[in-house]
Amino acid sequence: MFKAIGAFFLDIIETVVIALSIFLILYLFIMQPHQVNGQSMEPNFHHAEYVMTDKLSYRFGQPQRGDVIVFEAPPAANCPEGTGCDFIKRVIGLPGDTVEVKDGHFYVNNIYLEENYIDASVDTKPGLYTSRGPIVVPPGNYFVSGDNRNHSSDSRVWGPVPFDKIVGKVFFRYWPINRIGPIQHGSYPNL
Repeated sequence: MFKAIGAFFLDIIETVVIALSIFLILYLFIMQPHQVNGQSMEPNFHHAEYVMTDKLSYRFGQPQRGDVIVFEAPPAANCPEGTGCDFIKRVIGLPGDTVEVKDGHFYVNNIYLEENYIDASVDTKPGLYTSRGPIVVPPGNYFVSGDNRNHSSDSRVWGPVPFDKIVGKVFFRYWPINRIGPIQHGSYPNL
C-alpha cells in the first residue's frame, strides 16, 4: 500500500515538474503575458487588457512598421526604480527612416503615414525629441508611438528604442473575453 501511495505522489511530482519546466521554457524564450497599463494605445488596446508577446520572432527577423511591440521603458520615461516597467507601442519608423511630425500627422521619408488603426482626425503633436524637425532613426533603433497620441509618452518625447530593449511582438489578446483574438499588424498602403 505504501508503494502505491508513494508511486502516486511521485507521479504527481513528476507531472508538476514537467509542467513547470514547459512553462518556464515558454515564458523565458517563446512568449510572455503582459498587461496593458494606461490609455496610450486606445482605441486599440485598453487599460487592464492582457496580451501575449512573441519573444521568438525577433531573434530571426526585425520589427516591421505597424508591429505592436513591448519593450523596456527608457530611463527618460521616469518609471519607478526597480519596477521592471515595460511599454507597449506601435513601430512607426525603422532604422534609417526619416520621421517627422507635421500638420498633425507622421511623415516617414517625406510621405504622409496613413494610419488605418486610428481615426484620421487624431492630431499628432511633436514632443521634445521631434520638436526641432525631422529626425533620422539611428541604426538598430525603432521609432515608436502610442495610438492615443494625446496620452502617450513615446519616441516623440524620449527618442527611438534600441533593438536590444525590445521584449517582443504583441500577437494575441486573451483578456477580456469579448476582445479575445489575434492582433492585426498595421498596414501602410502609401509606403
